[in-house]
Amino acid sequence: MPVFLRYPRLQALLIAALLPFAVQAQSPRLIGYVMDSPAPLQLSARKLDVVNFAFAVVKPDSTVHLPENVDPARLHAVVAKRADNPSLQIVLSIGGWGAGNFSEAAASAAARARFIDSSVALMHQFKLDGLDVDWEYPTLGDAGISHSPDDRHNFTLLLEELRARLDREGAGKRHYLLTIAAAEGRAAEGLELPRIAQSLDWINLMTYDFYGSLTKTTGHHSGLARSSLATPQGRTTVDAVKYFLDAGVPAAKINVGVPFYGRTFGDVGTANNGRFQKFTAEGGFITWRDIVHTCLNAPEWQRLWDDEAQVPWLWNAKERRMISYDDPQSLRIKADYVKQQGLGGIMYWEQGGDDNEQLLDVLHDALR
Repeated sequence: MPVFLRYPRLQALLIAALLPFAVQAQSPRLIGYVMDSPAPLQLSARKLDVVNFAFAVVKPDSTVHLPENVDPARLHAVVAKRADNPSLQIVLSIGGWGAGNFSEAAASAAARARFIDSSVALMHQFKLDGLDVDWEYPTLGDAGISHSPDDRHNFTLLLEELRARLDREGAGKRHYLLTIAAAEGRAAEGLELPRIAQSLDWINLMTYDFYGSLTKTTGHHSGLARSSLATPQGRTTVDAVKYFLDAGVPAAKINVGVPFYGRTFGDVGTANNGRFQKFTAEGGFITWRDIVHTCLNAPEWQRLWDDEAQVPWLWNAKERRMISYDDPQSLRIKADYVKQQGLGGIMYWEQGGDDNEQLLDVLHDALR
């Protein structure tokens, strides 16, 4: 007989210690971003674990606020969804692509204090469950934002001080979430990994936009694995996860990101039905809703599947247009991957791109 079976109290302690891991293995988390929008909020709260509301921004004085174009009523409407799911956690996301003033806010103890005081005040004002920092990206100025080599360590200090403040705010009462959005490779060189993971509940990997206006060819913008047609430098979800695992981030703190939108390409080379071909016109983004209603049943569009990358794409041979996207089939495969690898869960961008919650339903069912 195993030793722990002969000692009931030891058995109970072991079960209590292992229970969180068992729950994690059974139920990866599902996190959805919701943006401000004049459209009515369609969100079935019972299908989600966490909602990230996007975005608050950092002002030049290093304080955090909701910009004028964000209606507080939208955030209140999200918070009201707790009536449908009392366990729903709602987090305020700060930043986003092109959002600046992070470098200055992290650069000194005084500036960090202003950032922390104001973001915590917003969290309490709207009765939220935590904060998500979406700095894209420390040490990099690709989006035209200020940056410095010192961002790498300063961001660590900001997160550690914010974690300490949140712990004080919740002492003896509750735990407030602290998370970040991140990407692998060059975008992660400004992160002190794995140190920052100690301050975070999890990291939302932006495993999308792998191909777009800045790449030389078309490709799968959210491919799970590598296609043999791609170059060795081509980005994939599997490689992004491996990057963070190899850096020492615990698997349970890594969430895979999936898009509720596609990337479009025009004037595409015709070989391989548009895959990994040069293009001269980048058409931007198309929501899953628009894909469903304008492309999937249109005779000029052909849905194709990449068995290696495990994602679909759409090809319009007459107009030489290609769309890279995720659909129910690829999302089920990604959910299986998350469970098999023991990862934390899945994050998606963004709720407004769905079509009657078709993709949300797939993720909710596949992760359970």
